Amino acid sequence: MEIRGVEFGENPLFLAPMAGVSDVGFREQAVKFGADVTVTEMLSTRAMAHNPKKTNLMTITSPYEKLVVAQIFGHESEFMAKAIESEILNKFTAIDINMGCPAPKILKNGDGGALMDSIHLAGHIIETCRDMTDKPLSVKFRKGCSTENYLEFGKMCEDSGADYVVFHARTVEQGYSGEADYDAIATLKAKLKIPVIGNGDVVDIDSYNKMLKTGVDGVMIGRGALGQPWIFKELKDGYLPKVDKYRVVKEHIETLRKFYNEDWLTLYIRKHLLWYAKDLPKASTVRMTLATCKDIDECLNILKECFEKE
Repeated sequence: MEIRGVEFGENPLFLAPMAGVSDVGFREQAVKFGADVTVTEMLSTRAMAHNPKKTNLMTITSPYEKLVVAQIFGHESEFMAKAIESEILNKFTAIDINMGCPAPKILKNGDGGALMDSIHLAGHIIETCRDMTDKPLSVKFRKGCSTENYLEFGKMCEDSGADYVVFHARTVEQGYSGEADYDAIATLKAKLKIPVIGNGDVVDIDSYNKMLKTGVDGVMIGRGALGQPWIFKELKDGYLPKVDKYRVVKEHIETLRKFYNEDWLTLYIRKHLLWYAKDLPKASTVRMTLATCKDIDECLNILKECFEKE
């Protein structure tokens, strides 16, 4: 899949832009295990204009990331344009516009998935962004917000200048519940001329193969990568690889330690530690210990002992 001179590869695997999750350390591990494309967590275009220091911390990249996409969100075209012009986004390979986030605080501001109910505004935003960059431009959206209008919305994205779309086949109302609608993905793929990246419920080889049968041009992995960034190698090789899990966790943390202070990191990293520990024997006991542990190195020692016994 080549877009505007950028070679994404055949059926590329994307790491999804998960808010509060897709940090530089996690993305780096995903790339080491075979992720072809990584995406930042959502970047507020308003925040980029008013608090660039915070955005800078969210846009740190790893030397391992060769194809890294900046995902932006907002509903005001002037802020979207300023964001794309910003030096903060210069280092990124491509730009993705989030028009599918189901978080209530995003929806109430008219951002994310709410834009699916404002198709003309959404189109204007895409056209504005298209005029501001020669980089690959994509849009991530869902089946619909108040109504299922993904076919109309996808065609609008294509007509407005998007180079490819990322389709999470759930409605905004569903959030992350229920099952992703793979038939909808196949239908959208058949309708559009631009590439379609499928997203939703890919957690193992079987679900990955099911997604590929829709005809998508690439696959995005989100929750399926939590606590197991090696899923990308598993999907590419067709079997579960042998992994030094302690090394993965330690490298993840050490990468973050280069950029963030220890107090913040101690609280932030807990969610990742709990995901890494989810399949351990007596996982509930281990997870409780990790959730109350106040020292990162102590947490690492706990996990090391558990992984050695696994």
